[in-house]
Amino acid sequence: MKDASFSIKKWKSDDRPREKLVQKGASAVSDAELIAILIGSGTREESAVSVSQKILAAAEHKLQRLGKYSLHELMAFKGIGEAKAVTIVAAMELGRRRQAERGASRPKISSSTDVFQLMRPLIGELAHEEFWIVYLNNSNRVLETVQLSKGGITGTLVDVRLVFKKALAIGAVAIILAHNHPSGTLRPSKSDLQLTKKLKTGGESLDIKVLDHLIVTEKAYFSLADESMI
Repeated sequence: MKDASFSIKKWKSDDRPREKLVQKGASAVSDAELIAILIGSGTREESAVSVSQKILAAAEHKLQRLGKYSLHELMAFKGIGEAKAVTIVAAMELGRRRQAERGASRPKISSSTDVFQLMRPLIGELAHEEFWIVYLNNSNRVLETVQLSKGGITGTLVDVRLVFKKALAIGAVAIILAHNHPSGTLRPSKSDLQLTKKLKTGGESLDIKVLDHLIVTEKAYFSLADESMI
């Protein structure tokens, strides 16, 4: 027989995630309770909070790790169907985009660290590789940050013509290249170096400087400019 204690409706109002958020504010609600609010219900044997606790435990209680879970990985948990998995993924993506909005105010790029802080929320946690271009004006302020291509686990293709077509369209005088390595490897590959050289050569003829190329992972980065490789 189902234990009534598993039903959130039977809990004290202070212990119910939704009521707790309303009464005490979002900061008073635990990660598991926030996820429970997202999924809405648990199983016949477990409450939404209990299911959420199991998901967090599998992610080592790290939201960054949870943010990397695919729909299929979430649906492997008992009580999580496609609709609930979609809700969790959507919430993680909103959090990622919220972080990324910090770069929307045309920050000034003064160092490779500035670029890393701009790009890490966008590509640092991804399980696939993406290549981005940061377009700068003559004051090194960001005009636009654009995803140029999206690939698989081991690579992505880059159309050099599109890079400079966009630069000319928005009046950029310099660009910074950035892509992630899902493997966590920071050293540039041979193809990374070749592409950097190709873009730098192309930019010289248009008087558009390629200032740097960053390889970004979740916690660190590698700057070709810092290592005198560009």
